[in-house]
Amino acid sequence: MINRSNLILLTCMALGLAVLISLGTWQVKRLHWKEALIETIDQRIASDPKRLSELSKSGLEKDTQEYQPVSVTGEFDHSSEVYFFTTGKGGASGWNVHTPLLMDGGTRVIVNRGFVPFDLKNPDKRPQGLVEGPQRVEALLRFPLNERPLGSLDNSPETKEFYWRNVSEMASAMKGETEKYLPVILDQLEAEIPGMWPKGGTTITDFPNNHLQYAVTWYGLALTLLGVGGYFLFSRRRAENDE
Repeated sequence: MINRSNLILLTCMALGLAVLISLGTWQVKRLHWKEALIETIDQRIASDPKRLSELSKSGLEKDTQEYQPVSVTGEFDHSSEVYFFTTGKGGASGWNVHTPLLMDGGTRVIVNRGFVPFDLKNPDKRPQGLVEGPQRVEALLRFPLNERPLGSLDNSPETKEFYWRNVSEMASAMKGETEKYLPVILDQLEAEIPGMWPKGGTTITDFPNNHLQYAVTWYGLALTLLGVGGYFLFSRRRAENDE
C-alpha cells in the first residue's frame, strides 16, 4: 500500500511530467509552424517583383504578401524623411532613412531607403544620395505594427525619430496627408546609390528557429524528473521494506 507521502510525491511528479511534456509538444508544433513559415517567406522573397500599384488595387494583405518583392516608380520627397533606430549589418547602431515616395495620382508610400550611421543622419552630409526625378524602386513589402512592441521606446515624431515603425505616425511626421499613404512600408533592396548612403538591403530575413532546442530541453527535463523521482521512490520503498 502506498503511504501518504509517496502518494503526494507521485501526484507532484505526474503533474510535473504533464507540464513538461506539454511544453515540449507545444515547441514541436511551433517548430513545424516556423519551418513552414520560413519556407513560405523564402519562396516569396525569391519570386519576381510585382507592381505595387497592381497589388494595392486588388488589396494589400499581410498573410499573403509580407516580404513580397515589389517595384514602384515615383519621386522621393527628401525634405520629409524620418529616421528609424536600428543596428546595421556590421553591428554598428544608426538610422534607417524612411522617405515618402510620391506616385502617380497623389498616392504616397513610405520607403525605407537604408542604413546611415549616426554622423550621417543629417541629409546635408550625404547630398549625393538625395536622388531627384522619377525613380524605380525595388523593395520588399512590409506590414508594420500598429501597436508599440513590449519593451520598445516611445516614438518621437516631433524629432522625426522612431523606435518602432507605424505608418500613421511616420506619415504625420512627414507633414503629409496621412490618408494618402498606403498602409505599408517598402524596404528598398540593396542598390547602387550615389555617394553610397543610405545603404539598402537592411531587411532581416534570417529568422531564428530554436524550437527544436527548446523541445529537447523540455523533454529532457521530463526524463530527468522521471529518473530522479523514480529512483527516490524506489530507494524509499526499499528502505521501508528493510525496516
